[in-house]
Amino acid sequence: MWLYFRFPLSFREVEELMLECGVVVSYETVRRWCLKFGQAYGHSLRRRRPQPGDKWHLDEVFIKINGVQKYLWRAVDADGMVLDILVQNRRDKAAARRFFRRLLKTTQTVPRVIDKLRSNGAAHREVMPSVEHRSHKGLNNRAENSHPPTRQRERAMKGFRSPGSAQRFLSAFSGVSPHFRPGRHRMTAARYRFEMTIRFTIFNQITGACGLPAVA
Repeated sequence: MWLYFRFPLSFREVEELMLECGVVVSYETVRRWCLKFGQAYGHSLRRRRPQPGDKWHLDEVFIKINGVQKYLWRAVDADGMVLDILVQNRRDKAAARRFFRRLLKTTQTVPRVIDKLRSNGAAHREVMPSVEHRSHKGLNNRAENSHPPTRQRERAMKGFRSPGSAQRFLSAFSGVSPHFRPGRHRMTAARYRFEMTIRFTIFNQITGACGLPAVA
């Protein structure tokens, strides 16, 4: 299952790769596994992450679902780790308030500073009045830089079919994919291999695949 969430592959391509490794599994089985376990695995990986930093970056982008424009809300910490992601129909005070409340409940912490769009100030004052709000050009680049992997998967999947399926996939994707992206450009090859070994071990512990290849 990690193949599907880590790389821009279709279910059929995962089936083909598994067959080359000598594992016979249908693409429909892979799809059912992702639907059933993806979000749970993503949440488990998030819980194992270090406490997020006290500076959060928020952003939202347009996405098309069956030709209808929706909004993808995202929050990341100062290290670029995704704190939460939410698909919504609107980009207004009510939508911002819902996302802020969900974000605080998910992280169980309150930031010191948030960088976000000026238009969400009313919701910020209502939900997090004690948190410093910074809003000017360039501050939320960290959040914007986390969108490309999602866009890449959106293109590979030829778009999302419904808001519900988009939310389910992105909840799992934002938990699993970053787990296998430790920032290779900042590590030596030996350090990177060591770090990936640790991360595969953690993933196998979560999926119950200890002692087996990391192909949950």
